[in-house]
Amino acid sequence: MRAWRAAAGIDDGPVFRPVDRHGRVGGARLSGTAVALIVKRAAARVGLDPDQFAGHALRAGLATSAAAAGASERAIMAQTGHKSLPMVRSYIREGSLFRDNAAAVLGL
Repeated sequence: MRAWRAAAGIDDGPVFRPVDRHGRVGGARLSGTAVALIVKRAAARVGLDPDQFAGHALRAGLATSAAAAGASERAIMAQTGHKSLPMVRSYIREGSLFRDNAAAVLGL
């Protein structure tokens, strides 16, 4: 992250920005469409079906990873833009399914 920010000359604002064909980094954030295209291309490069992936998975991954690391639901909501606890919890639930359950407490 530090290397990208230094190379792109980013001191503040969006971290993930468009890069034109001449290698110039734009000032605006990447669009949702651009993120989805990047994710799909990366999936295809490693042999996965790009139709099974989208940029939205990154948002869910952030919410799940942040919750697993102990971030509060409020902090996660501030980052992801979720407006309700039920919605942010629906992102987090899958990540904690096997970590925070009765069988896990028993070591099963």
